[in-house]
Amino acid sequence: MKPENSYASLKIENIVASGKIADSLDLDDITSRLDTCTLDRKKFPGAVYHIADPKIVALLFSSGKIVLTGIHNPQEFTYGCATLSENLRRIGATLIDAPKVAITNMVCSYDTGTPINLNKMMLTFNLENIEYEPEQFPGLVYRLEDPNIVLLVFSSGKIILTGGKNIEDVKRAIDRMMPKFIEIQ
Repeated sequence: MKPENSYASLKIENIVASGKIADSLDLDDITSRLDTCTLDRKKFPGAVYHIADPKIVALLFSSGKIVLTGIHNPQEFTYGCATLSENLRRIGATLIDAPKVAITNMVCSYDTGTPINLNKMMLTFNLENIEYEPEQFPGLVYRLEDPNIVLLVFSSGKIILTGGKNIEDVKRAIDRMMPKFIEIQ
């Protein structure tokens, strides 16, 4: 089992961000002017804009709200927001002066380095915030309240952490869980 403060295997798999960049957006105009932007209102109420650098997807809504996904680090988030704003301004879209876009979810993976006995974990901790039904899903679901993160724990020792707003919260979740994993070994 890895030491409690080892984050070598911690990897950000995806970051989702959302917010408001305009009072309204003319999606028909935007999709006609941006090559990698599509709009099919029969399938989805927003425009889907594929940004090449950084490689992220922006969902644009006529309300001026956006959702960004496919981000892999905080620098890509910042650069992606700037690229999106620059591209929209370049084609004549009017954006608000201080767009309010924030990270709403980080999905990370982590490997403890050793198998975890999920049955023993369930029986040892018998907590309300643990769900384990191996017939339905092969992982144990552990919901932390502080930080507010959900861990999907697999018997291989691999963990998926979701719900974090920043990497510090994800690391705090790992720090809270590692002693429990060590205790059941």
